[in-house]
Amino acid sequence: MPEDSTGSRDSAGPGDSAGPGDSAGPEDTTGPEDTTGPEDTTGPAEIARPLRRDAERNRQRILKAASEVFTERGLDVTLDEVARHAGVGVGTVYRRFRTKEDLVEALFVDRIDAIAALAEEAAEAPDPWSGLVSFMEQGVEMLAGDLGLKQMLMFGTYGRDRVAYARQQNAPRVTRLVERAQAAGQVRSDLRQTDIPFIVFMLAEAVQFACGLSPEIWRRYLTLVLDGMRPERAGVTPLPVRALLPEEMEKGMRQAAPRHR
Repeated sequence: MPEDSTGSRDSAGPGDSAGPGDSAGPEDTTGPEDTTGPEDTTGPAEIARPLRRDAERNRQRILKAASEVFTERGLDVTLDEVARHAGVGVGTVYRRFRTKEDLVEALFVDRIDAIAALAEEAAEAPDPWSGLVSFMEQGVEMLAGDLGLKQMLMFGTYGRDRVAYARQQNAPRVTRLVERAQAAGQVRSDLRQTDIPFIVFMLAEAVQFACGLSPEIWRRYLTLVLDGMRPERAGVTPLPVRALLPEEMEKGMRQAAPRHR
């Protein structure tokens, strides 16, 4: 029996840190204290600082890579592709951004706010018509060069709450532009706020369609649309860009067709 009881104490000692009757307790608890002295407690703090700097560098690399691939290829790219473009491991991307929604939100909220700033500036133009036209022109230029931003604005599934909020912030500003021009008798009374982003989206698609053929073709169609927005006209506005030739139209259609994998 004594042998059995001591055996029990021996086997329980290492795992029982709170055993008051275990004579092995003091020796076991002093051991860890000796190994975790001042040298060890200061070490991790010194190591953590460069790790945090590395983490921030990786985050910036991921954001830069995502901005490039989203701008060029749109939001259908995966986080794996973003990681490849950034030159980091996939796990690094997922540690910084749990989902693609998080990454989209981090990138594009500021860009959507920039559109709101364009509308604010346009509303300060002395001539309401000029302000509205300037906003539309700059909007097309912004979307034409950023496929990811265009997709996020056109489709409500990207960016979640903060991006939706930023998008909603733009609506009253565009409404103000339209109502100013209407009050001045410069646009049709039945023009609505939602017509403006729709027109901008169409013109941005025209840029994509005629890419490499006539990059400024959208200005031709903007002029046609603007004439249609006027309440009345004495004549027609000269078109700033020639129409595509039939063979150019066909080439543009072939270029714009989705590629089969």
